[in-house]
Amino acid sequence: MGLRADQLTEGEEIVLRLRTHWKALVVAVLWAVLLAGALVALWWFLRGSDVYPVAMWVAGGVALLLALWLVGLPVLRWRSESYTVTTRRISHRFGILSRGGRDIPLHRINDIGLEKGLLDRVLGCGTLVVSDATEKGGMVLHDVPDVERVHVRLQELLYSRDDGSDDGEWPPNEPPRRR
Repeated sequence: MGLRADQLTEGEEIVLRLRTHWKALVVAVLWAVLLAGALVALWWFLRGSDVYPVAMWVAGGVALLLALWLVGLPVLRWRSESYTVTTRRISHRFGILSRGGRDIPLHRINDIGLEKGLLDRVLGCGTLVVSDATEKGGMVLHDVPDVERVHVRLQELLYSRDDGSDDGEWPPNEPPRRR
């Protein structure tokens, strides 16, 4: 759930809508497989015994609680986190029950760093480190899919518009300087 159309300013357009890479769900999927395997193994070894019905109900309840915690919660976190790039800002939204987020106007960006570990290179994702001209210290966007394409697109946005001044700078959408 990134920015909606009613959250955009006049003339602002969404350029990229991103969700964190699916690699964030690998541990949750492994837990799901492990829990399902444990239930199947329990069923196999207890079938035909006197404790079978009670044991399966108890094991099923425990597996359900564990699945909600170890699988459901990470999936909800993944679904609720998004990155949106517009013609004027970068937006990061997150949170399941209570929502949070931060926006950085493009004209405040000083630097965009790119970090890719070995696994990130194999999977085609990475981390964008956006440094801005505020006290908050920038924004780190983890597990961005196709991070190099996003990096290039942000660079294009940063240098696509002249601010109208004669100082030779090219920050995008910077408010015109008063003369």
